Formats: sequence, structure tokens, C-alpha cells
Amino acid sequence: MSTLNVDRGHVPDSIENGGTRSSLSDGGKSDEAGRADEVLLETLGYKPVLHRTYGLLENFATTFAALYFVGGVRVTFSTGISAGGNLAYWTSYLVTVVFTFITAAVIAEACSASPSAGSIYLWAAESGGPKFGRLFGFVVAWWSTTAWTTFCASNTQGAVNYMLSEIVVFDLPFPSDSSDIKFRAVQWACTEVLLGLAVLLNLLPPRFFRFVFYLSSFFVLLDFVLNVIWLPVGTARTFGFRTAEEAFLTTYNGTGAPSGWNWCLSYLATAGILIGFDASGHVAEETKNATVNAAKGIFWSTVVSGIGGFLTIILFLFCVPDADTLFSFGSPQPFVPLYAVVLGKGGHIFMNIICITALWLNTAIAVVAASRLIFAVARDGALPFSSWVSKVSPEGQPRNAVLVVWGVAALVTCSILPSSVAFTSLISIAGVPSAAAYGLICFGRFFLTPKNFPPPKWSLGRLSKPFQFIGIFWNGWVVAVLLSPYIFPVTGETLNYAPVVLSAVTILALITWWITPADGWLQKERIVNFIESDGTNGAPKPTGVQSKTVD
Repeated sequence: MSTLNVDRGHVPDSIENGGTRSSLSDGGKSDEAGRADEVLLETLGYKPVLHRTYGLLENFATTFAALYFVGGVRVTFSTGISAGGNLAYWTSYLVTVVFTFITAAVIAEACSASPSAGSIYLWAAESGGPKFGRLFGFVVAWWSTTAWTTFCASNTQGAVNYMLSEIVVFDLPFPSDSSDIKFRAVQWACTEVLLGLAVLLNLLPPRFFRFVFYLSSFFVLLDFVLNVIWLPVGTARTFGFRTAEEAFLTTYNGTGAPSGWNWCLSYLATAGILIGFDASGHVAEETKNATVNAAKGIFWSTVVSGIGGFLTIILFLFCVPDADTLFSFGSPQPFVPLYAVVLGKGGHIFMNIICITALWLNTAIAVVAASRLIFAVARDGALPFSSWVSKVSPEGQPRNAVLVVWGVAALVTCSILPSSVAFTSLISIAGVPSAAAYGLICFGRFFLTPKNFPPPKWSLGRLSKPFQFIGIFWNGWVVAVLLSPYIFPVTGETLNYAPVVLSAVTILALITWWITPADGWLQKERIVNFIESDGTNGAPKPTGVQSKTVD
């Protein structure tokens, strides 16, 4: 195993002496925050090598763009109304946003205590404490890198599906079914091109890449505004609005599952819309005043996305025709022919360009999150060629890690060629590991490190323990639904392969945990050093510490 000169476990002199406060000769709070960021990173065992030029806005945009609530609703809408109908979809979404907000608050609090690149597996390790921390860290590292890397491939393919749905709209003499090898070949080629272009954006210097955050967020909002303004006008001229009873109270069973479980499967759609809010945590090491701004970025971007998602669902419930009509369009993305009918061919092309661009930028943001995870693992010397993978550019970017993400995602995309089932099986896991990781962190914080976790600057106060407890059961429920078969009766073609893939990834995580020397990665001493620090300057925790409550 290759190693990297990182000074893992090194504690700076200032920390050993109880910590220092930066000079504020000009009252410069930014200098104090910047020094605190560096000291805390050193407490975690790392030297600051990444650029730290992003602020709250860029950090917020990371998760806001990664969640892309309009696109998430559009992708899951057919699934949602098929499982239980409109009534199940919107009521399940309300339940989802409440418990997702609670989970996001717990994760934001953990981020505030430990803001670094690849944060999520470190949060898991630290929440597990000295006894289970190393095991939790290995498992979540495997889960999260798998989730984000496969999402890069699946999200790009989703953008391509919008493009190829035009085959149906314009009745082109070309196959539009994924069972045809010609269609899959074009789908694969287009996916690889868009993926490559998204990766190229990630090679831009930080002073330019910040505009990718802005642009991606702008397209999310533009997509939402155009739907709010344009879709009702088109609906009034064509299908006509659905009545309140039809929009809110219609039930449907398109899964073949027993009625009770059919309703439960609506959570498969609603939960997926808001999974991935840990994205802001992965750029914490590049964010100024990360102990506060990264936590705010996680929580408030999730809240804004959740509210936006609910408004989008209500809009679609009134403007989209009944389930049978929607499913009859028969294209890879049913909203494309729907827009063609409602907005006209010219209008729908413009709308489709917006959707494709937003999804492409969404992939670029996903590459950011995935590459920071890869960089963090390599920085710890836990990957082959770690010294090369963890190398940063002169601008402070982990560009080699970006290239690794590209290579893996491109290989996953190649599975489209032999069979659509193969690709679907590989990407079926995309949301499951993240939900499992959120639940595991909640479990560790509640049961294993309830009193000796460093006090975060962004704290939930008395709500912390109840939220952790709720997060355990909510994310357990989400994982159970995401692992369930969706179409009944279950056959080889309708099997949900997520349990198979998740089991394989977890087994690999356990094997690497078992064979990796205890001092090779996520050492016990390092975890102890963190949980015994005060979370801000590495000094021993004073008694009676009061954390700042959320604002």
C-alpha cells in the first residue's frame, strides 16, 4: 500500500499548548475563522493543501445543485404516482421532507464538528468512537464512493434520455427502446460525451469553477420558474387542469404489490429526491469558516430544495394528465413528449434544452463530491497509487481524483452496451448507500458517542439527541424501501438489484477493513484525538461547554 506525506495524527504545537487565537489587530473575523479552519484541519491530522476560497453561497449551491429538486421530481414522478397514486405521492413526500430535514440537521451538526474533504466517512468513523469508528469509516467510505460515482454515470444517462426521447416526439425512424442494441449504442456514446464534458468543467481553476455553482443553481431556478409559468398556460390550452379531487385523492396500483406495500413504495420515489445533501460537506475543506458555513450549506439547501420539491409536485399533480395517459407516451423520459403536447414542439425543445443543461451541470457538481471523497481516501494512503491520486494542482484542486472518478464512471457507463439490465443493476444502488450512511452516523452519535463528541459551532442543542434517534429509524425505513422489489411479481427483468450490489460493496468494505493494518488507515489514536478535542482548537474539552445553537 502506497503512503502519502500527510502527517496523519500530527498535532501542531499550538494545539498541544492548548490552542492559540489569531491576531485581530484590525478586527478581522475572517482571519480568525481562516486560522480556526486550518487548526481544526490539523487536529483531524491533515495539512491544508486544498484551496479555501469558497464561501457560504458556493457551499449552499453545491447541495442545492446536486439535489436539483425539479429534475428529481420529474424523474421520480412516474414512479411515485404508479405506487399508490397521487394521494400517496404528495402525502409521502410531506413525511419525507420532515424526516429528511431532521436527518440533514444531524449531518450538518456532524459536519460542523469535523469539516473536511470526504467528510462523510470521517463523520461515521468519529461517531463510532474508538471501538467501532474504524469499521464504520471503512464501510461508509465504500458506500459513499460507490453512491456518488454511480450517480455520476446514472445522472448523465438521465440527461441523455431527455435527448433520445425526441425520437418518439418527432417519430424518427430509429429505435427508441433500450432492448435494441442500436439505441443502447447511441445512448452509451452520448452518455460518455456528456460525462467527459462534465469532468472537463471540474478541471477549471476555482476562481472560474465557482461560476459553475452559480450557473447550475440558476438553471435549477430557471427550470422551476418556467414550469410554474409556462406549464399551467399550456395545460389550460390542451388537457385542462385536473380537479382538486383528481390531483390530491387519486389512487393507483402500477406495481402489482399488495395495496399496503404499494403505498409504501411511493417512498422509493419521494426519498430519492432529497438524498445527497452531504455534498456540501465534501467541499468543506475548500469553504471559508467551514465549521459554520458548511453546516448551514447542508441544512438550508436541503430545506429550500424540499420546499421547492413540494411546490413542484403540487404543480405537476394539477397539470399532468392521469397515470395511464402519461405512461402511454412510451419514451425514456415521459415528460419530454408531455412538454411537446402541452408547450408545442418549439416550446418543448427549449424546455428540453434547459432540462439537459441542468442535468449536465448537476453531473459536474456530483463529480465534485465524488472526487473529494476519492481524494480524501487517497490522502490517507488507502488506495493504489495514492500519492498520485491525492496530488493537488497548483490552484489547490484534486484534479487527479477527478480523473479517477471519470474513469470509474465511464466504465460503469459501458455496461449499457451488453444489456440495459446490467447498467440499471449497477446504478440501482445510487441512493441506498447514502441513506444507510446517514442512518449509521445517527446510530453512532446516539449510542456510541453520545457525550464525548466535540461540541460543534453549529449545534442543535437539546434537539440533537431526539433528532439522532429519529434519524436512525427514518433512514432504516428508507433503506428498506429502496432495497425492495418495485414490480410484482418479481422476475429477472424486474428484480431490484440494489440489495445484491449493496451486499457486494459491504463485503468488500469488510474485507478491506479486516486485511488493512490497524495503523494503516483510520487509526484508533486519531479517532480518540478527535473526540477528546474541543472541536475548534484541539485542546481538551473544558467542562460545561455550551455550543452555539443554529440560526
